[in-house]
Amino acid sequence: MTDAAALDRADPLAAKRDEFFIPEGVIYLDGNSLGCLPKAVGARLADVVSREWGESLIRGWNDAGWIDMPAQLGDRLAKLIGAAPGTVIAADSTSINLVKVLSAGLQMREGRKVILSDTGNFPADLYMAQGLIRALGKGHELKLVAPEDVDAAIDDTVAVMMLTEVDYRSGRRHDMAALTAKAHKAGAIAQWDLAHSAGALPVDLAGANADFAIGCTYKYLNGGPGAPAFLYVRPDHLPHVEPFLSGWMGHEAPFAFDLEYRPAPGTERMTVGTPPILGLSALDAALDVWDGVSMEDVRAKSMALGDLFIEEVEARCSAYDLTLASPRDAISRGSQVSFQCENGYAVMQALIHKGIIGDFRAPDTMRFGFTPLYLRYQDIVDAAAALEAILKTELWREPRFQTRSKVT
Repeated sequence: MTDAAALDRADPLAAKRDEFFIPEGVIYLDGNSLGCLPKAVGARLADVVSREWGESLIRGWNDAGWIDMPAQLGDRLAKLIGAAPGTVIAADSTSINLVKVLSAGLQMREGRKVILSDTGNFPADLYMAQGLIRALGKGHELKLVAPEDVDAAIDDTVAVMMLTEVDYRSGRRHDMAALTAKAHKAGAIAQWDLAHSAGALPVDLAGANADFAIGCTYKYLNGGPGAPAFLYVRPDHLPHVEPFLSGWMGHEAPFAFDLEYRPAPGTERMTVGTPPILGLSALDAALDVWDGVSMEDVRAKSMALGDLFIEEVEARCSAYDLTLASPRDAISRGSQVSFQCENGYAVMQALIHKGIIGDFRAPDTMRFGFTPLYLRYQDIVDAAAALEAILKTELWREPRFQTRSKVT
């Protein structure tokens, strides 16, 4: 039997939990959808609203340095995803950033028409690619294959390989370095979505030689609901990237108010609209929790939490309708574990009612995210015990757990 208390005492990340607000009686296993609130964020936002905005007004763009926040936060994020300073910008949403980098990649491989992705990719990424194809009207094709077939599908017809490193539903993890190398050998651009990677596991964009990357900051990075996203451009591409969305803030000199667009020299050229200062300020404060954190410690604990959850659930719930949907090998998955269950939505609602918060992805997948900065090993054991009790008593059958909400 696992001694969770002993593991918690030996945990090098244990003190980080105190930097988060976690409601009493809640075990939060949904940080892969929305991270917990870092305690420093509230005070930072109050100061930005009352002092920087309230007192400085328009002067805040200069006096408080608002105009430089996208690049400054980009450099902070770069340290967490293995990127060099000046190659990451915090801006816009993940979907908008996808259009920027995908359009740039297609332009760099103008003679090719295939965008290669997989059926495990997040649907929003596929939707944006489909819309871009229609907008460009140049005969591009979105080719989808099973995740395990991506390697074999890379050939000299592919313009851009567009993948999410960690599958949002199953947690299956692609080998970024190997697939990027294969794409480059075939003459294709390698583009990665880090939505379920950044803050969850070590990422090495520079080492993998990735061309472009995008990601969100409201999951494992705890930036808050709708927090600004980020994008990465490989340094040698920066002088040549011509963004499809040529926005005001991407201009070389926005306040010259020229009538013709000239792209800024660095990653600023990949920005579009006015920076969302409240969101960027919340993210800036949230990133403070990462100061002094080793991503190797994060990854080690993440894998241990996932392994413990699988062990506990399978030991306690083998008599019930549950099937592991994630890779059993921790190295092959991100920082989540998913189980398929015919009545998964109702079971998850019953768990949430008991204070165990995970989420559900249609048609039958219950997802449990493991955020090492604020989760304890004892939380994992308690969550598995709660799941066992709900299945044993069939609490999930109650009518209140059957009606689906807009957000699952």
